[in-house]
Amino acid sequence: MPRHPDRAAPSRIPMLLAVPAALALLMLILPLLGLLIRAPWGRLPELITGPDALAALRLSMITATAATVIAVLLGVPAAWLLARPGLPGAGVIRALITVPLVLPPVVGGVALFTVLGRSGLLGRPLYEATGFAFPFTPYAVVLAQVFVALPYLILSVEGSLRAADRRYEEAAATLGATPLTVFRRVTLPLIGPGVAAGAVLAWARALGEFGATITFAGNLPGSTQTLPIAVYLALNTDPDAALLLSVLLLAVSIAVLVLLRGRWVARW
Repeated sequence: MPRHPDRAAPSRIPMLLAVPAALALLMLILPLLGLLIRAPWGRLPELITGPDALAALRLSMITATAATVIAVLLGVPAAWLLARPGLPGAGVIRALITVPLVLPPVVGGVALFTVLGRSGLLGRPLYEATGFAFPFTPYAVVLAQVFVALPYLILSVEGSLRAADRRYEEAAATLGATPLTVFRRVTLPLIGPGVAAGAVLAWARALGEFGATITFAGNLPGSTQTLPIAVYLALNTDPDAALLLSVLLLAVSIAVLVLLRGRWVARW
């Protein structure tokens, strides 16, 4: 019987490639399995419903959601500009936007201090005029989360804009629609899935932010102590609580992957 032309015969995997590939998978999977195996599931109701854990979770959910809303409001227009053909300095702007992806989070917190701290470039005049300072407040948590999450939103939306068919925008403009109307009535519906995917990624990144948050916002229970900070502190006082809180964050990450599977993970 002739072989189906669309089905390639399975090829043997060389051992030289199979061994390091298997080791790579083990390095990624074993720590997660260890987390699930060693977690004290019997203490789950006690630890997860404790006042400190609930306060940290509530703060993380609220600030991550606020950071995501800000990221969408700022990131979608920025992605639209980056996706426009012929934008001067687009490569440099894109490189600057991606810096937070590779910058150590603690350095990001220090950078926020230099601008928005009480003695910062913008923080000093703000403090002198109003007596308000961002550091060590819930607003600082949101700003730190926006700083690290915004690039995920921008890059996701820019990719959707570049993949969208521009003929729809051109047709709307030809019919007399203003640029704002074209963006609102044509472009946004076209890139809706990209915006949603970027928002979910940004939310997950904001929820898991630690370094910039603890540097810029500090660790004040009920005010700036987010769930990742609570995990870090629990390692020294209650390792069981740290394990279960880590499992909670792992569950959120898996949920994000499930939501984005159709967009970021190849389908069979």
